[in-house]
Amino acid sequence: MANTPQAEKRIRRNDRRAEINKARVSRIRTFVKKVESAIDGGSKDAAVAAFAAAQPEMMRGVSKGVLHKNTVARKLSRLSKRVAALA
Repeated sequence: MANTPQAEKRIRRNDRRAEINKARVSRIRTFVKKVESAIDGGSKDAAVAAFAAAQPEMMRGVSKGVLHKNTVARKLSRLSKRVAALA
């Protein structure tokens, strides 16, 4: 339990930030799922459009500190390779 006003405030702030970060990661996952479903559907145009929408969202997650940059780089690389493989 928090013993000081500062510690109580940190708890409140941490709870608010955790909610925001959780929503941000969930949003990114949704964008990635849209790309994967377009790839599974075999539609290159839809996959390219979904990837173009997902990429800035994932990079925003890096800049906000909710995802590691190498994790996002790896995921983007793998997704782009799968999108490019559609013919």
